[in-house]
Amino acid sequence: MEKLTFYAVSAPEKLDRIGSYLAERLSRDVVRHRSGYVLIAMEALDQLLMACHSQSIKPFVESFLHMVAKLLESGEPKLQVLGTNSFVKFANIEEDTPSYHRRYDFFVSRFSAMCHSCHTDPETRTEIRIAGIRGIQGVVRKTVNDELRATIWEPQHMDKIVPSLLFNMQKTEEVDSRIGPPPSPSATDKEENPAVLAENCFRELLGRATFGNMNNAVRPVFAHLDHHKLWDPNEFAVHCFKIIMYSIQAQYSHHVIQEILGHLDARKKDSPRVRAGIIQVLLEAVAIAAKGSIGPTVLEVFNTLLKHLRLSVEFEANDLQGGSSGSANFNTSSKDNDEKIVQNAIIQTIGFFGSNLPDYQRSEIMMFIMGKVPVFGTSTHTLDISQLGDLGTRRIQIMLLRSLLMVTSGYKAKTIVTALPGSFLDPLLSPSLMEDYELRQLVLEVMHNLMDRHDNRAKLRGIRIIPDVADLKIKREKICRQDTSFMKKNGQQLYRHIYLGCKEEDNVQKNYELLYTSLALITIELANEEVVIDLIRLAIALQDSAIINEDNLPMFHRCGIMALVAAYLNFVSQMIAVPAFCQHVSKVIEIRTMEAPYFLPEHIFRDKCMLPKSLEKHDKNVYFLTNKIAESLGGSGYSVERLSVPYVPQVTDEDRLSRRKSIVDTVSIQVDILPNSIPSDDVVSNTEEITFEALKKAIDTSGMEEQEKEKRRLVIEKFQKAPFEEIAAQCESKANLLHDRLAQILELTIRQPSVSVGSAFTDSTNCGSKQNSRKSPKSKLEFAACCPPPSPSGTLTITSGHTQYQSVPVYEMKFPDLCVY
Repeated sequence: MEKLTFYAVSAPEKLDRIGSYLAERLSRDVVRHRSGYVLIAMEALDQLLMACHSQSIKPFVESFLHMVAKLLESGEPKLQVLGTNSFVKFANIEEDTPSYHRRYDFFVSRFSAMCHSCHTDPETRTEIRIAGIRGIQGVVRKTVNDELRATIWEPQHMDKIVPSLLFNMQKTEEVDSRIGPPPSPSATDKEENPAVLAENCFRELLGRATFGNMNNAVRPVFAHLDHHKLWDPNEFAVHCFKIIMYSIQAQYSHHVIQEILGHLDARKKDSPRVRAGIIQVLLEAVAIAAKGSIGPTVLEVFNTLLKHLRLSVEFEANDLQGGSSGSANFNTSSKDNDEKIVQNAIIQTIGFFGSNLPDYQRSEIMMFIMGKVPVFGTSTHTLDISQLGDLGTRRIQIMLLRSLLMVTSGYKAKTIVTALPGSFLDPLLSPSLMEDYELRQLVLEVMHNLMDRHDNRAKLRGIRIIPDVADLKIKREKICRQDTSFMKKNGQQLYRHIYLGCKEEDNVQKNYELLYTSLALITIELANEEVVIDLIRLAIALQDSAIINEDNLPMFHRCGIMALVAAYLNFVSQMIAVPAFCQHVSKVIEIRTMEAPYFLPEHIFRDKCMLPKSLEKHDKNVYFLTNKIAESLGGSGYSVERLSVPYVPQVTDEDRLSRRKSIVDTVSIQVDILPNSIPSDDVVSNTEEITFEALKKAIDTSGMEEQEKEKRRLVIEKFQKAPFEEIAAQCESKANLLHDRLAQILELTIRQPSVSVGSAFTDSTNCGSKQNSRKSPKSKLEFAACCPPPSPSGTLTITSGHTQYQSVPVYEMKFPDLCVY
């Protein structure tokens, strides 16, 4: 060997003939099973390869690789291992110039086949598999960094290499790498354990992947997991993708996330557990990617997850509708539970992803999710719910709000306007009026996440009478100008939803607790003196509504409202620290403890609490009195004039959109018949009471002009931006209402022929009318409707049989500006 090596180094041009001769001898010895001569020939080739590094070595390498291929093709395990060891030595040699014609297709195929060895002897099988893995590792090292050489990143090669490595990794022990990356294997394990060696090779392969070939390396992983049904259970799948996410370069993380989303779309019709397994893998990938670069896939991730959330709810609704008795019922119940696993996995992924985003991206995601929440009566949401039905729509509403709750968790905005812009607040509050207590709870919890900027919510948990609020050590700052402006613009909207939310018939204890927390957080975060007065007005209005009970609420709900008012007034009285106010509240609570404990939260929300039969028999001392509160606050410099004005919620369109009874849905027709025989002195004219406030409003017209401009702007914006179907439906409902009212007028006119018909519009514009020639008593019929269209003759005529009762010229009719017929 020494003489041969010296000769080869001295005369490099002879290497080609030396290699050809050794290859010929080795081929003959392999066929004749002369293992000793084969070992001698390979050792000679190895030593010559390591000793010679000239340009003339290229032809010799071809002979060397041809001999290695002969060994790998042989059926003897020892020769296969020998050939592999020689190839690994060759792979570690760095060549000065690339070889453009050399290809390694055969070696990739052969080493991959050795990775799947099924030899009967376990030790031999393990030895062959280790050799195959080491051979693949050698191919990767030899070819992966040279862009000019035939690349192994092509799909036909990756489809062999990656599954071979994963096949050997399946027996590795479960590694929990949620906190950090999976631990690297030790040097001893690499040589003895095929699973550890394969994992190490897999890491090295992914670490060398670049932007252009990342997808080719990841896609075979999905094929392997699908073929071996490793999504359920998905421990191995999670382990694989943790290795992938920690091995690739951070800037390529979004490629892997895109591939997982694409595979989720491809398997959308698979069983729920398979989809849940893929989503769990996505969660782990997102958890790692969120710490680095996520790339442009933020909205794509959420859009895909929300789409699959809708599909899961749709599958669940279809299973419920198609379920029957017996075993089918059992299968349906099992599928429902599986779908809930999918839904919970999606929500968990959305929440984890959203909570790791920066604030500017998180606010966009909040708007994005809110735009998907369906609200009855509107088409502004972007989620297709045509196949869901009412039950499925309710389910998707709950799922989306739960997702939104997780995204908003931990969100801290400097100003409330940033956290609750008008474009987000309006759609968020719409579900708070729905007839579903769970939806209302979720809306309130989302509001708490966004309002609570100083982490006070945990201190307010549970509705109770707090003896000393100072013990809670509540954190608060001075109200900034932006927050004051927010309350001036949106305060009435918040009060209205709290007021109506307290009066829902399906409220449970948690609803009252969340409503109490809402009032307390507004007091802490957003309340100046004006807001405090409004909140006290709201509390007194809730107390009055529980006493009067116009909504026919059950006694438990009435007592719950009373307890809520007591808990809040106790809290706010100590927060503003007005002694007289605190004294009044404490006195009422003390009297309630003795005479009416069911008006306190500690008693009414306790199991088996005794309820009163009515509230009318109670003494006024158990109620919070407006005059007492006004007197106590007035002495401390508060402007208490507005306390004497009862709180009335704003009238909006949200009730119709939220599918609940609206406080303005009913149409009243007032008939006031005043005969002429009554002296005019007895007729009491309704004159407006002249007060300082009225004179001030009359003098200050700038505010009224601004309000009129704002109203006109809103009307124009509605007709520009609202969907055509919504505008058409609103016009149709007004037309139907007009016909109904006109029919009532005609009926009354026929019954009393001498009635003079007029219209009392909401803007106090009355349709002019002329009396007929017959003398009739002075009568008046008022109704809140528009005049019907004139007859072709140019007059509005009401007739009964052959008798004409009234004829009104068209030019005397005065229509409101915004009246649509």
